[in-house]
Amino acid sequence: MDMKLELVAVPVTDVDRAKDFYVKVGFNADHDRVVNADLRFVQLTPPGSACSICIGEGLTTMRPGSIEGLQMVIADADATHQELKERGVEVSDVDEQPWGRFVYFADPDGNRWALQQLPAWSTGAGGDGVRPDAEG
Repeated sequence: MDMKLELVAVPVTDVDRAKDFYVKVGFNADHDRVVNADLRFVQLTPPGSACSICIGEGLTTMRPGSIEGLQMVIADADATHQELKERGVEVSDVDEQPWGRFVYFADPDGNRWALQQLPAWSTGAGGDGVRPDAEG
């Protein structure tokens, strides 16, 4: 049985401000529809991703800014860090961890994202999945 995560709701206070922010980060603005007076649906997709986010009005009861731990995989943490800074996104320094290199940012409401450059040894990066310093 296949199960594919394709859409994640992200709660925001100001839909237009959030949409502008995510487009600045590099997301594609796929849809923006006002369905009725109580429902607006905006779908945005990160470049290269099969999963999108949705923001809007009437979509969720989650508190704006309450999402943390959203994570995307990137090819190069240094290049991504530099590009986001050039786009005017407030982004952390590159965080070196044994399981990857990370860059962090938050949207205007405080929803927090992690961008991970996989380590060369990981299967996702073409490695054998065995961490060189792993104990036997």
